[in-house]
Amino acid sequence: MNEQFKLNPADIVRFYLDAGVDTPLLDNPINRLLDTPVATELKSQISPDKLLPQGQKAQPNSFELDLTSIKTLEDLKAALEAFDGCGLKKTATQVVFSDGVPGSKIMLIGEAPGKEEDTTGKPFGGKHGQLLDLMLRAIGLDRTQVYIANTIYWRTPGNRPPTAEETAQCLPFILRQIELAQPELLISIGAVSTKTLLTSQAGIMQLRGTWSSINLPSLGVRPLLPTLHPSYLLRNPAHKRLAWADWLSLKIKLKNM
Repeated sequence: MNEQFKLNPADIVRFYLDAGVDTPLLDNPINRLLDTPVATELKSQISPDKLLPQGQKAQPNSFELDLTSIKTLEDLKAALEAFDGCGLKKTATQVVFSDGVPGSKIMLIGEAPGKEEDTTGKPFGGKHGQLLDLMLRAIGLDRTQVYIANTIYWRTPGNRPPTAEETAQCLPFILRQIELAQPELLISIGAVSTKTLLTSQAGIMQLRGTWSSINLPSLGVRPLLPTLHPSYLLRNPAHKRLAWADWLSLKIKLKNM
């Protein structure tokens, strides 16, 4: 082979890492959840650390963090700001953690921050935030009577939908945030938050408007109502009537509590 076409193995590994390839696959499938000697040995062989330059370590996955030791929302936000296990942090301005009042009866959970939220650090800004405010006002509420968060804590590049991996990396944090905020009712706004919290592959049109529930270890069962995202409603105003029915359902639920 011509010498000029020979590549340094370290350069090849560096190329794969820059392209986002950090997990090699073997010919045979492995259940990496098993703690058998064989599985342990195989996991050590395919560790992401093996692909990194000597002396560097892979960032921990969020599932490896003991979030149960975090007792306040302030500490949870600090943990997110220090967490480097999600690549979105590198392209975002800041963590978009929450708005509203912790301890409120209702917690609204959206999808991912946009440009306005990335600037202000608060979820639901811009025109879709204004529409959310109008819908809250229509049932006698405002942001001082609810607590608001997102399933994803950092803006995605170009406001693209978050990947399944990014959603999984943020999931333990939003579940802990719900536990610490201690709402009585949950409203999932949009397809991403609804599918994530309900672990469902059904479409938002199928799930919206129907009360379901999720069970959190330190909080117990909490009713959850999926509804359409204000951004979607701005693009599809004819469906505002569907969202209005969802918010009326919340109003009735509050009245009967």
